[in-house]
Amino acid sequence: MKVETLTVGRMEENCYLIIDENTNKAALIDPGAGADYIAEKIEDYGVDLEAILLTHCHFDHNGAVDALKAKFDAEVYLNEAEAEYMNMDTSGLFTKLECKYKYVTEGENVTVGTLNFKPIFTPGHTVGGTCYLVEDKLFSGDTLFKGSIGRTDFPGGSFHDLINNIKNKLMILDNNVDVYPGHGDKSTILEERNNNPFLA
Repeated sequence: MKVETLTVGRMEENCYLIIDENTNKAALIDPGAGADYIAEKIEDYGVDLEAILLTHCHFDHNGAVDALKAKFDAEVYLNEAEAEYMNMDTSGLFTKLECKYKYVTEGENVTVGTLNFKPIFTPGHTVGGTCYLVEDKLFSGDTLFKGSIGRTDFPGGSFHDLINNIKNKLMILDNNVDVYPGHGDKSTILEERNNNPFLA
């Protein structure tokens, strides 16, 4: 498995291209901006993009989805609660998707090539926040950052829910699991367990 980090947009959001080197199939997590740039990278690698996985639907995480869906015809996946909130939102923080999408279910993996992406629902930053675990890598969106956590003062946020979900769903993962956040540098579960001040 190869992970390529593409930092895009004015919010410097991390979009991840995850490639199954056994089959040359790939998944994309949180394409928030820069559709042309992301498409160029996908074409440079010569991979077959099968899935676009969304951790949440704030504009800086899904702003390029419609364009990439149209170009590559990959399946788009997100949490149903997030979709409902996205479609009702009037704050301007969410980008409403025009393309068709599917709902992820906790306990049901999304398979791309030989890779299995396990959705882990972690509401708190948004009502339908979702992380994805594949092998020893966790893609945490804006749930968990290196030394920090996602904001909870936006519509649909809950500090109580976010902390509980991080502690009860993410901190139970193996120490050696790498954490790939929606912004900033990557970390590990062990590093966050030991050093994240919000989890003390």
